[in-house]
Amino acid sequence: MASPVTTQTVRPLDGLDLESSGPAGLVAQHLRLLGARVSPEPAGPQSATTARTVLSGQGILPIEAEVNRADPQSGITDEATVQAATGIMAVHGRRVGGPRGLAVDYATTAASVLTVQGILAGLLGQLRGGTTSRVGTSVDRAGLLAVSQYLAAAGADEGEAAELAPGGPPFTDADGTLFELETLDPGAWAAFWRALEAPPEAIRDGWRPFQFRYATACAPFPQALHMTVRAHPWQRVLQAAAVSGAEVCPLGTLAGRAAEHDWAQPWSLTPLGPGRHRVPTAPPTAGRPLAGLTVLEAGRRIQAPLTAHLLGLLGADVIRIEPPGGDPLRGMPPACSGVSARWLALNRGKQAVEVDIKAEPDRRRLREMAAETDVFLHNWAPGNAARFGLDADHLAAVNPALVYAYTSGWADRIAGAPMGTDFMVQARTGVGEAVHPAGEPPAPSLMTLLDVLGGLLGTEAVLAGLLLRERSRQGVRVDSSLLGAADVLTAPALRRAAAGAIARRPAGFRHPLRTSDGWVAPTDACAEAASSHDLRGLSTHDALAQLNAHGLSATAVTTDLADLHHDPRFAGSISRDAHGALAVPDPWSFT
Repeated sequence: MASPVTTQTVRPLDGLDLESSGPAGLVAQHLRLLGARVSPEPAGPQSATTARTVLSGQGILPIEAEVNRADPQSGITDEATVQAATGIMAVHGRRVGGPRGLAVDYATTAASVLTVQGILAGLLGQLRGGTTSRVGTSVDRAGLLAVSQYLAAAGADEGEAAELAPGGPPFTDADGTLFELETLDPGAWAAFWRALEAPPEAIRDGWRPFQFRYATACAPFPQALHMTVRAHPWQRVLQAAAVSGAEVCPLGTLAGRAAEHDWAQPWSLTPLGPGRHRVPTAPPTAGRPLAGLTVLEAGRRIQAPLTAHLLGLLGADVIRIEPPGGDPLRGMPPACSGVSARWLALNRGKQAVEVDIKAEPDRRRLREMAAETDVFLHNWAPGNAARFGLDADHLAAVNPALVYAYTSGWADRIAGAPMGTDFMVQARTGVGEAVHPAGEPPAPSLMTLLDVLGGLLGTEAVLAGLLLRERSRQGVRVDSSLLGAADVLTAPALRRAAAGAIARRPAGFRHPLRTSDGWVAPTDACAEAASSHDLRGLSTHDALAQLNAHGLSATAVTTDLADLHHDPRFAGSISRDAHGALAVPDPWSFT
């Protein structure tokens, strides 16, 4: 097929036409931001179970994307039941000791971003000689992807290194200020608590659950630490943070975030200059539209590794840059065949090369590798890339056609922002308020919501950058962030807050109902009616039957992720990798 016109291309979808039907709001919004022209036809009912989007024009084969939102046979028919079935409720609820639904549409948001990824990847494959014309995603597969690390850990042969029990931040000081605490340094942790005169044994016993809360989604540290901060005013807490090197952040509100919101796009694309593409090693195929492209990833923890993982699922060859001795997170328990199950969920299938970026010979080697790649991706701390001579300008000098991708915490959009980690961004941006309904104290979810959604948006940005490069024949810098993920996730609540309406969902929203042997979750539409049924004396099976007999839709809540691969609602979709770790299915299908 002929490539679209490449002159005067400023955005990757400039000159293409977009038609959508059903509840395709976020998909259409992101495609519009990337340059697609919107059809004036009506979008169709938002209550439809399938959202369809078609991108066409400029000589491309029309690409149709479909997001399946419901499977009535399994009882998974909306956001609430997806959260219940996939284990999102179980993970988010670990902090309080029982399943709880997120009061934001997390799985639906993730599915929308995955759909945009599929469209961009399919179009990129077409421009490289492929024939992809249809992309399919589903909200339940997005939900499984969101819990993939927790699922892998639950299915490992050995137990967790830290206790799975209720507990965790935020903390409350003597003034009633709710705040989040962050440090990656055990010395800073100890110094902070010593400055507040916490008991030494509580300081010692609290570090491990605090350190592992990113992995376990709970932090059952001693109550003495909560009691310690309740005895001190905010100024004393700030002083303790200043002398220790730990960071604290008061929990922001949705109203406060709405008032300061700049409504910036969740990513940015900046042309770097014309450059000659490397010759791909393989042509694209229907299921692997990125085949033949190479991604060089220098990622830590979750955000950038997940971005690269998804690019690998789309067919790219991913080379992971690790420090001398390898990524220490490879050894994080629980392990499968000697490799961390969580690490495998994000990094299986990647090649690994050890590079010491503090040594000039290794930095020179890394630049040489970047000269032969299509994408360089990292999430180093702000300033490190420039300090080591590895920022966009440095690497564009050796590879002008490079897509240089940076997945950060704050994208330099908020002055005086704290450390750019998941829970601190949740705290600062009002996510801690949005994820809980009215009547509950705000608290950042200990499920890594923004790291995962930030990784998804990072993949979307990289694909947009590759597409812009293909159409404009220029290298591109792409930036995405956890802040962008927070704003995408809370956008409906922020709009309500900006309009002066109640931003949070009503009390009891997405609270599952107890049965004699578990929990059931009604759909959002049936929740009020279902709450009038006393199900505590019924088995989960009988409780569902009773609700169904009254015309109410519900599904069983997954409470043990280790059993999820036997769940008939996901029959055959969850497998085990070569190390024996549980692996979720690819989130897209291409034809």
